[in-house]
Amino acid sequence: MFLFTVTKPGLRQTGALALCAACLCGTVAAAVRFSGQSVPTAAATHTEIATTQDIADYFTGRGFDTDLSSAAVDKVKIPRKWDDSFAAFDGVVQESGLTLADCKGKTVEKWTLLCPQLSTEGHDTYCVLLVYKAKPVGAYLLQKPGGEVSGLVTTAETMADAARDEPVQETAAVPDAADFPTE
Repeated sequence: MFLFTVTKPGLRQTGALALCAACLCGTVAAAVRFSGQSVPTAAATHTEIATTQDIADYFTGRGFDTDLSSAAVDKVKIPRKWDDSFAAFDGVVQESGLTLADCKGKTVEKWTLLCPQLSTEGHDTYCVLLVYKAKPVGAYLLQKPGGEVSGLVTTAETMADAARDEPVQETAAVPDAADFPTE
């Protein structure tokens, strides 16, 4: 508790204002300190892409294995004006939590890596990451030949459903009574 005994009214008001300011600063500092320690998910998803390994890690974090030896990069330009098909393509890209809307009219890097777990004899599936100024701006899966594009979330859900539907094989053996020591 504080006690002020100042005789001049102006000095009293200045002291009271200083005390209120100190209390307010302390309250704000405590609120910031104890507001929570978690990182927002939006900040966690916008990682910097500096190497091919960063691209592989991006897809591995989303459940897709990639073959680094197949990595290739091209430069592509995002159209300034979108037709219906490109707007639909951006909808597929948005499944990855990204959008190409901020890159209209800009040239981006298009990184492709083979995804062996989704490739078959008839077609290869590639993980594609679009990068602008070392930041991911789009991600999707591309099948060759044919050029079919699919979203990361839809494909991951399909893979999870297929894994749940596969019959589980029992591998644990039940020991015989002869395996237990007798007294």
